[in-house]
Amino acid sequence: MQNTSAQYDAVLNKCRALFSKKMKDYGSAWRILRLPSLTDQIFIKAQRIRSLQKNEVQKINEGEASEFIGIINYSIMALIQMEKGISDQPDLTTEEALTLYDKHSQLTKKLMLDKNHDYGEAWRDMRVSSLTDLILQKLLRVKQIEDNKGKTIVSEGIDANYQDIINYAIFALIHLQID
Repeated sequence: MQNTSAQYDAVLNKCRALFSKKMKDYGSAWRILRLPSLTDQIFIKAQRIRSLQKNEVQKINEGEASEFIGIINYSIMALIQMEKGISDQPDLTTEEALTLYDKHSQLTKKLMLDKNHDYGEAWRDMRVSSLTDLILQKLLRVKQIEDNKGKTIVSEGIDANYQDIINYAIFALIHLQID
């Protein structure tokens, strides 16, 4: 499990570095996005990954890895939006956004470590395509919960689904780096 923790951190550091650069380029313009908009962005990225996995011809020179990174960063943005609420204007400095990014990354990693303990790192035997399908399933769940105005009867909430999406995407990136 120590290897998983180090691999997880390495992937997350790449995602965070890109998030930081985009914050410097665009600021926190993403703060105006409502949760369904973020969910749709993540959904588009997951659908593209699935398309890349099924199609033999790729017309845009960006592979699965960059889309998984986008899924991670948009999911963390969604967790930040859930905590802070939606803003009408960009309202976070790069430093504030990175502090929130780190907070939600650490909470999500703790969840991964707890689940890995219980599941015995079953994800290591999974295919990247299966992880993609699980991400899409979680996104469909999030969309349904959003359509239900956030109400669930017995299911986990939107935040737990975003955390699972982040963890599945990180597992996929670990697989892509190993293979």
